[in-house]
Amino acid sequence: MAKEHKGLVTFKGGPLTLVGDEVKVGDTAPDFHIASSLADFANLSDSKGKVRVLNVVPSLDTGVCDKQTREFDKIAGQIGDGVLVLTISMDLPPGQGRWATEAGVEHIKTLSDYRSKSFGNQYGVLIKELDVLARSVWVVDKGGKVAYKQIVPETTTEPDYAPVVEAVKKLL
Repeated sequence: MAKEHKGLVTFKGGPLTLVGDEVKVGDTAPDFHIASSLADFANLSDSKGKVRVLNVVPSLDTGVCDKQTREFDKIAGQIGDGVLVLTISMDLPPGQGRWATEAGVEHIKTLSDYRSKSFGNQYGVLIKELDVLARSVWVVDKGGKVAYKQIVPETTTEPDYAPVVEAVKKLL
C-alpha cells in the first residue's frame, strides 16, 4: 500500500492527502518514466548533465497552473541553456500540446503522468482525493540530486518563484 501524507496541502482550505514516497532535498531524484506524447516517454535521466526544474501543476487548463507555467517559461528564457524546465501534470499529452501552442511557450517541455501516476507516487505528490498532482517545484542538479523542493501548501496559489531561481543560479 502506498504511503499517505496528510496536512501538507489544502484545496480552498480543505485538507488533502498526498500519496507516494517522500523525497527530500539531498536525495537522489527518482528517475521517472512518463509520457512526452501519446506514444513516447521521457525519463529524468534523459537530461542528465543539466540543471532541471520540475514544475508540477494539477492541470494546465486552470488559471493558476497556466500563470505558473508561463512564469517558468519566462524564467527559463532568462536563465539560458544550462537549465531545462519540465512541466509535469496529469493532463493528456494532446491537451498539453494544445495548451503550449496557445500559450506560446518556448522554453519548457510538457510531460504527462496520466498513464501510471509514477511521478506522483515516486515524488509523493499525487493528491488522493482529486487524482491530480500537487502544485510543487523541484530543482535537480546536474548529478541527479534534489537541490530544492517546494510543495505549495494551498493548491490554489502560486509557488514562491524567487527561491527557485536562487537555487537554480547556485547550481549554474
